[in-house]
Amino acid sequence: MTPAPVEDEAAAAPPERKGTGKDAAVQIYREILLENIEYDYLIQDSSIDREQLDEIVDLMLETVCTSRKTIRIAGDDYPAELVKSKFMKLNSEHIRFIFDCLRENTTKVRNIKQYLRAMLFNAPSTISNYYTSLVAHDMAQPDWGKPKSGLPDYSCSPDESL
Repeated sequence: MTPAPVEDEAAAAPPERKGTGKDAAVQIYREILLENIEYDYLIQDSSIDREQLDEIVDLMLETVCTSRKTIRIAGDDYPAELVKSKFMKLNSEHIRFIFDCLRENTTKVRNIKQYLRAMLFNAPSTISNYYTSLVAHDMAQPDWGKPKSGLPDYSCSPDESL
């Protein structure tokens, strides 16, 4: 025979949860995003502004945690699940790419939130072609391969010796 619970134990309230289910989910997504982009590694890079990085992380988190069915990117509505999936696959190289693009931009951005969201969404699809075109551009320059310091080139061809 099982003893009956003491009346005080039966009336005890269940332990309080630390936040709502949505708050817990947001925190879990934040941790996943920070891990995916190697946040701790990125903040050690002097070329990465931590405040800007935190804004980008916040925008990623806001987008991933939205309850909307569609998300507008660059004037087009995409299924939210597609946008969320792309954001969850972003890594540190995509974030570096975005910082490179931000540094090179010389036009006025009227809606920085939409601009950043579009860059994040498009980063996986454009990063390779972006860097390929930069290399092609640099190699097409007449001074490609020549020393940039103004010092004489003392390198040897394979059939020469010093």
